[in-house]
Amino acid sequence: MVSSESPIRNSPFATRPLQNRVTPTGEIIATPHRGLFTGNRGIIHDPATKTLLNKRWSSPAWITCLCEFRGWRRPVMARRSWTELFFLDEATAFAAGHRPCFFCRRDDANRFRAAWERGNGASKVSAKAMDAQLHLERLHHGRKRLHALPVQLAELPDGAMVQQGEQSFLMTRGRPLLWSPAGYARVEYELEGPMLLTPPSTLRALNAGYQPALHPTALD
Repeated sequence: MVSSESPIRNSPFATRPLQNRVTPTGEIIATPHRGLFTGNRGIIHDPATKTLLNKRWSSPAWITCLCEFRGWRRPVMARRSWTELFFLDEATAFAAGHRPCFFCRRDDANRFRAAWERGNGASKVSAKAMDAQLHLERLHHGRKRLHALPVQLAELPDGAMVQQGEQSFLMTRGRPLLWSPAGYARVEYELEGPMLLTPPSTLRALNAGYQPALHPTALD
């Protein structure tokens, strides 16, 4: 098996979009829209048909990788190796329960670990320990775990994500932006009773200074 910390280069498919795009709730959908990051959760596809298996993860190491690294290219879902997934941006990956890869994103991963340690009052935390904690926080009986907001909505750090009904929202500068596979959009209404999507330990890393890479539509 290829190392789960290996990156790929995002390659287009001329026929149909594959089911490999991750939403903030951790679901995996098919969409023609591109994302800023790739990553994986282990082997969860059939290379013969390039379709997902019934399971949505096979490893507790859910990572976020670069789409381009050292010029390496890799056909998506073409072999019995880790399943290439894609994310709109790093905030989306965090909300789904992923963390930075220590292979292709070592600097980011070390910055994230340092912020994780500051925010969670820990020291010398391993990737395995972070994965174990995230696995507790991202799933509940196999489905996405939602958390109560620890502070008022406007006090959440940039990059945190919340859920209201069927919609996901990114928090930037104290205001929510509506998530879609294509990017973010402003909302002209107040959210009522949203729940936290971003795992609490990751949220504390954001509060401790980690700045996630956001899609350009969040910065307009």
